[in-house]
Amino acid sequence: MENKVIAKLFKLGSQLMELHNENPFRAKAMASASFKIDKLPFQAATATIEELSAQQGIGKSTAEKIQEILRKGSFAELDQLISITPEGLLEMLQIKGLGPKKVQVVWKELGIETVGELYYACNENRLIEAKGFGLKTQEEIKKAIEFSIANQGWFLFARVQPAAEALLNRITDAYPVGTLISFTGDYRRKVEVLDHVGYLVSVTVDQLKQTLSGIPDIEQIENVQDHLVAKDSNGYLFKLYSTTPKNFARDLLISTGSTTHIDQLEAIQNPIPQGMSETDIYHELGLQFIAPELREGIDEIVLAKKHALPDLITFEQLKGTVHNHSTYSDGVHSLAEMARFCKEDLLLEYLGICDHSRTAVYANGLSIERLEQQWIEIDTLNQKLAPFKIFKGIESDILSDGSLDYPDEVLSKFDFVVASVHSNLKMAEDKATERLIKAIENPYTTILGHPTGRLLLSRSGYPLDFKKIIDACAANQVVIEINANPLRLDLDWRWHRYALEKGVLLSINPDAHRTEGLLDMHYGVHVARKGGLSALNCLNAFTLEQVTDFFKTRKAAKGI
Repeated sequence: MENKVIAKLFKLGSQLMELHNENPFRAKAMASASFKIDKLPFQAATATIEELSAQQGIGKSTAEKIQEILRKGSFAELDQLISITPEGLLEMLQIKGLGPKKVQVVWKELGIETVGELYYACNENRLIEAKGFGLKTQEEIKKAIEFSIANQGWFLFARVQPAAEALLNRITDAYPVGTLISFTGDYRRKVEVLDHVGYLVSVTVDQLKQTLSGIPDIEQIENVQDHLVAKDSNGYLFKLYSTTPKNFARDLLISTGSTTHIDQLEAIQNPIPQGMSETDIYHELGLQFIAPELREGIDEIVLAKKHALPDLITFEQLKGTVHNHSTYSDGVHSLAEMARFCKEDLLLEYLGICDHSRTAVYANGLSIERLEQQWIEIDTLNQKLAPFKIFKGIESDILSDGSLDYPDEVLSKFDFVVASVHSNLKMAEDKATERLIKAIENPYTTILGHPTGRLLLSRSGYPLDFKKIIDACAANQVVIEINANPLRLDLDWRWHRYALEKGVLLSINPDAHRTEGLLDMHYGVHVARKGGLSALNCLNAFTLEQVTDFFKTRKAAKGI
């Protein structure tokens, strides 16, 4: 069980204590424990009570609750709180904008106990009369409910990946060497949000069913026409398709591509021909081989006819990483730990450190004095770790008026600046676009960070005129971030092609707050490939020499 899962149970406990008017000091203590657990530098599941108790902010009582969660999946106090809470209120607490106080008002004053009733009340304009609510809040809650409903049954690629890989291994081990097995569908195309994971296997449906029946984690198996649908204990859905060795390549190609991609292939030749491999089939159709990630029906077939598909970036081509955090702001690991992981584990040439700026008080943003302390440590580490280099960066908040944090004389001392929005996320499209363009036009802005602020399956992000934003980046030589955190993956891959057409560099940034977060660049590479990115157009695929020259040349061109 991951720390984040344990932390969520403590957070729920604190919310329910507040909902039921329990001791406010104990509720705050449990909320604090949730935060501390999420930030632990090790996995709680592998720690002893003594090791957990030794951590600041986690006493023996909290450590015992963690151990109870690991044994039972919950703890007694939480179970008691859940038992006196209507199920619908638990669902409400998952909705953005509805904290315990507001849920309490909805429950006690309006007699609403389900999300459906709440949605109906929003439509009936009933919430505006309640204490702490108003028309704006009512509309925001209504939109959040609609967003939640639309995403039921969906999950992130990154979240399902371990289970998907484990099932693939179990299937592979069950059959003789030479059995053809592959992921297929949206998962093989590395779509960021999925409703199932697809597999294609050259055995019969009956053989597949027998194999699945012997896997303890599989809880449901259902025959649906020519395939099986299975669900595991996490609620993840898997679809397993049967084929023959002769038909494998053709069935894999057809089941992998989006509907639009397959329609476009069938417009060339219908039915799509057989082949020994997907490469053979594409060649038979007069096309260059198209990588699975590109098979979305956008422009890949036009490019494949001209043999002009991009040489897609790979993880191995990344030379460094920019936009990362340390314990100077809200990171889990120290600057030295982040640097050594990059150098020794990932074999990278450089690390760009971008702790939060001073306005981000919620994230322990850096005062000018603390910035200077960090710069001294960077200089010391650069001497010790050479030729590996740490670049002095900052994630500067874009303020409401579009200006950057810190005065110009401080901004000028950074090697590069990532400018990001973290507050006031509910502007209208024209105002939000104007705000970002002002930040982009600031000569100190090197990279535009997570442009929309979206959180997949949780927050849709603020509305923007993407063409204007990308055009402004092109005009001002500002790099656009592909935030590789699997909850963000922002800039969305559907806009990568337009950015590349405009000559904008993209950068696959993990926004890592701990060493293992640096591995999120894998997910950034997945969506970058979907967007058609090559190493030539990716900032952190530049060598140390190249990126150093890029930062220096850009500052000189801006008169910095």
